Amino acid sequence: MKFTVNQGLEVLQQTPETLKSMLSNLSDDWIFTNEGGDTWSPYDIVGHLIHGEKTDWIPRLKIILRDDQDKTFQSFDRFAQFENSKGKSLIELLNEFQQLRQENLNDLKQLSLSESQLNRQGIHPELGPVTASELLACWVTHDLSHLAQINRVLAKQYATEVGPWTTYIPILKT
Repeated sequence: MKFTVNQGLEVLQQTPETLKSMLSNLSDDWIFTNEGGDTWSPYDIVGHLIHGEKTDWIPRLKIILRDDQDKTFQSFDRFAQFENSKGKSLIELLNEFQQLRQENLNDLKQLSLSESQLNRQGIHPELGPVTASELLACWVTHDLSHLAQINRVLAKQYATEVGPWTTYIPILKT
């Protein structure tokens, strides 16, 4: 499917409510669990999404759209949530994410991006040249990826409890 802003908005608008519905009434046993080692819990993932709202998608889009010669993005700290989320409850994080997402989507809608704007480029510090369209498509797939990750983390908590049904539950094998 070719990226369009309107189709991207269909997903981006849903993510905050989806997360609230999935997570807001779960006990800490669910919220703070992970897949072992250095993997992330649902709580960590929500914090990561917040950091992205503050420093990634719209800030980078604005760099692409500005008239300056230097279109290089700042590096994204994929682990900032561990410090930034300290002392906050999950509901505080979910509310913060919802507010930031709404503000960012309002900004995106107000831009009324043209096809030529979507083709403008910025410079990712690791990946090199990227277009506005690629950045926005990444925003959508990033959301979907982390929603899948949360579901996988939660499902795996019962991996040994489902008995022989493991065979029929592919998410437990990833």
